Amino acid sequence: MSKEFEIVCETEIDATPEEVWEAFTNGTGGWLWPMEAPEPREGGKGPFGSTITTWDPPHRYVNRVEDVDGISEQTLNQLDYTVEPRDGGKRAWVRYVHSGIFVDDWDNQYDGASRHNDFYLHTLREYVTHFARRPVAFTTFDGPEASTTPDAFTTVGRALGLAQDTEAGARVRVQGPDGQLLDAVVDFRNPYFIGLRTGDALIRFFGRNHWGAPVGISVHDFAAGADAQADELAWKGWLNAAFAA
Repeated sequence: MSKEFEIVCETEIDATPEEVWEAFTNGTGGWLWPMEAPEPREGGKGPFGSTITTWDPPHRYVNRVEDVDGISEQTLNQLDYTVEPRDGGKRAWVRYVHSGIFVDDWDNQYDGASRHNDFYLHTLREYVTHFARRPVAFTTFDGPEASTTPDAFTTVGRALGLAQDTEAGARVRVQGPDGQLLDAVVDFRNPYFIGLRTGDALIRFFGRNHWGAPVGISVHDFAAGADAQADELAWKGWLNAAFAA
């Protein structure tokens, strides 16, 4: 049964409104995934076939699309970004509203979208604070069918070498691909997501098994000469090995 939804996320970011606006409109590969830049006007074309209904840089941007391509569970999607200056323009307050219509499995869809939006907005803050405007190599992929089980995300934490009580903010050495040890900060951790920040990358782990899907990984690699295909090959091998053990 179709039903409307609205998810509101708010945060303050240690960056200027202009830097946050740039991340929303041109730097999406650094924190979400690469998207077509919006046509800078009301009525212009936005990403994924959307139409821009509000364009007021660097304060507010809204895009809206009906009959969302490739998403059978959703018939309307609207993204509303508001950015306001704080501390004389040295910081930014951000309000992100994701709304639309889910056509079935509403509770599960809403819970997954709400938790993902919180994590994405956190990743935006990490990107703008540590890697803003740097070129990025991006990849994202799902794990094997074995990663859909209820305890699959516990397997991910164990494969990284994280203790169960390792919390956000901890500096760690994690087990990466090919036995490589990576120095990282755990910038986010809860039962659904793990975020790692290295000196040149944001590596995000998604416990989508909680919603009946495989575990996923996204890599935002800001190193000079970064290769998205190589990152995917390495981390996909790591993930497959974790669930083959």
